[in-house]
Amino acid sequence: MDYACDAPPADRELLDFAVRPAGRAGRMSARGFFGDGWSSRRKEDGAEVTEVDLAVEELVRAELGRRVPEDGLFGEEGGSTAGSSGRRWIVDPVNGTANFTRRVPLFTNDLAHEDEHGPAIGVINMPLSRRVIAAGRGLGCRVLDGAEPDLRSGRPGRVSTRTRLGGARTQMHNPGGWPEELLTALHRRVLLTPSTGAVAALVTGHADAGVVAGPPMGHEDVAPLPVIVAEAGGRVTDLGGASVLAGDMTVLVTNGHLHDAFLELVRGLPRRRDLRVLEEDLGDGLDDDAG
Repeated sequence: MDYACDAPPADRELLDFAVRPAGRAGRMSARGFFGDGWSSRRKEDGAEVTEVDLAVEELVRAELGRRVPEDGLFGEEGGSTAGSSGRRWIVDPVNGTANFTRRVPLFTNDLAHEDEHGPAIGVINMPLSRRVIAAGRGLGCRVLDGAEPDLRSGRPGRVSTRTRLGGARTQMHNPGGWPEELLTALHRRVLLTPSTGAVAALVTGHADAGVVAGPPMGHEDVAPLPVIVAEAGGRVTDLGGASVLAGDMTVLVTNGHLHDAFLELVRGLPRRRDLRVLEEDLGDGLDDDAG
């Protein structure tokens, strides 16, 4: 279900609550990042999972179970738990596990809530930056800085006002998995930079757009995006212009003004590089996470 701007506002108390487990997830994952004693393994799909991923998801599941026991839940590691309310939470405990295991300080803790009207709440916690992006449908987007995120002390998240595509500041995620045609088309028109957290950069005005291509994202990776981006004044789709929740799991986030120009620029271009010819040489380098 896509984001419905004309739906009733989300529950403000529920948004305030959602920030708390995301904050606790961040503190737990940060301790793991700087600590030792945890192990990682490969899942059936080839992606990495660590003991920290599992512990963080268990923490968030427990908090949601106490606060909203009637709601369903989908977690990247634990799968689906049925609910009776018709509402659902989506948890990505450590989004960017490949970065986490390599001690690269670019990972997030993501939480989203869907109600009968669609996406209602989105929270992205960047624990090592001590920054949380939180939004509720009809409630706006807030940027919360500090060790103890609190909606009351946050500032509004707003996208840039740039209307010219040429030179637009564009963060790129996982360019190693991009086909040459996509990389070249964007490189010729916009200022491409590595992603340091494209959504956070977008809603703080430090980027005009962000692109995720290559290996497809999972639903848990994109679930917080519709409400966060829309409430900050931007727009999000896949690279073909379809709903980011129902598309091909590529991502285009922009300030809205530039969105149609970006879609036109990449129209008809391949979105994934065929990495099979490099598999023997790359080995673990093929692993990806949204980060």
